[in-house]
Amino acid sequence: MALFRSRPRCTPLAVVLLALLEAGIAPHLLAAGAREKWVTVWTAAVQGPYPSGNASAQPNLSRVFATPENGARDQSFRLIVRPDLWGRRARFRLSNAFGTRAVAFDGAFAGLQLSAAAIVPGTNRPILFGGKAAVTIPPGESAWSDPVELAFVHDPSAAQLAGRKLAVSFHVAGESGPMTWHAKALTTSYLTPPGAGAKGQEPGDAAFPFPTTSWYYLDAVDVMAPAATRVVVAFGDSITDGTASTLNGDDRWPDVLSRRLHAAYGNRVAVVNAGIGGNQVLGPPEYSPGKPFSGGPSAGSRLERDVLSLSGVSAVVWLEGINDFSRNTAASAASVQNGMTEIVKRIRAAIPGVRIVGATLTSALGASGAHGSAEEDEKRKALNDFIRNGKLFDGVADFDQATVDPQTGGLRPEFVPESTTGGPGDKLHPNRLGYLAMGTAIDLHLLMP
Repeated sequence: MALFRSRPRCTPLAVVLLALLEAGIAPHLLAAGAREKWVTVWTAAVQGPYPSGNASAQPNLSRVFATPENGARDQSFRLIVRPDLWGRRARFRLSNAFGTRAVAFDGAFAGLQLSAAAIVPGTNRPILFGGKAAVTIPPGESAWSDPVELAFVHDPSAAQLAGRKLAVSFHVAGESGPMTWHAKALTTSYLTPPGAGAKGQEPGDAAFPFPTTSWYYLDAVDVMAPAATRVVVAFGDSITDGTASTLNGDDRWPDVLSRRLHAAYGNRVAVVNAGIGGNQVLGPPEYSPGKPFSGGPSAGSRLERDVLSLSGVSAVVWLEGINDFSRNTAASAASVQNGMTEIVKRIRAAIPGVRIVGATLTSALGASGAHGSAEEDEKRKALNDFIRNGKLFDGVADFDQATVDPQTGGLRPEFVPESTTGGPGDKLHPNRLGYLAMGTAIDLHLLMP
């Protein structure tokens, strides 16, 4: 008791420490909290209203979403996402960027995926917004959740958590109208039928009978992490989004880069993917929910949402431009160079000290459809020369050198057969083997101090 009677003679710091001890709180936890910050550990760059986009291996969703104009109706989503880092506290961003009506969400939960739509028992936690279980997001806007304590994350650096996935569930109350989505998830998530109601609290998978290979509404996950944690954003088009990689295989080139960085630096860095299939540096000149484009808004138009607004960004690896040179767009190499220069200036102005790595464009020579012409390849080579020698970037990831067949000028033949559903490939998108070569070609020292 003498200890407590002497409290008035303690210094202010001693009083705080005594109060912490009495409350059962270790003082080092308070100090650790002061050295933490929010960092983005998963992203899905939203690209337009469903079904505008380029999904891969998508099941037939006609029984889930009867009409795109009406969207979801009183049904729940269970989205499967892989955080590149874990933390004890997480928050989630829901986006209605391309909706035309306010969307009401409730019944939101986050838990550790067991398998399919099932959640590890005891890990599912409610997600609140401003202390409430429901949030309504107007058209064109987004909302961050309150912090959620992930009680199962006892040690964020535990090897047992590496590569594990979160199941993020939410319910759309009423009818949503056009749904904001990311088409090419290359990850299987799960949906209830219309009219099923709020099912996010259920740990089993029986309520979620419909699979989808896309993500809806959810576009970012943050965790609290040490203040020195760095975040690398992979920014680009379908070759960053992972077209022709393995479904549920996590073998896009940003995934390969992530594994290399973690092997070298542990949990000091996270890699997030802001690729959109079909995206362009410059086009389209006009984009709206009523006039969508399958490749989403231009890189410059989406920069704020998909890069600058993310938490803790320290580096960007940018691979883009081939879609600007297709037969459908036919932009000049000089115009794309100018567009890149302007976007890099914006990134540097918004994020002091950011490192920006330019990635050379891989060959599309011989591809079918809008790509593959000799004219496109000449523009590609001109842009690559600018990326390598134009002094715009802090470094170069030479994906072209890592993937080109010197005899033909196209992709190396072993990189062509596609890995998602099989087939000969399109000579534009590398397969799993090609993405491994690309992710391995990046000098890690360009991204870490």
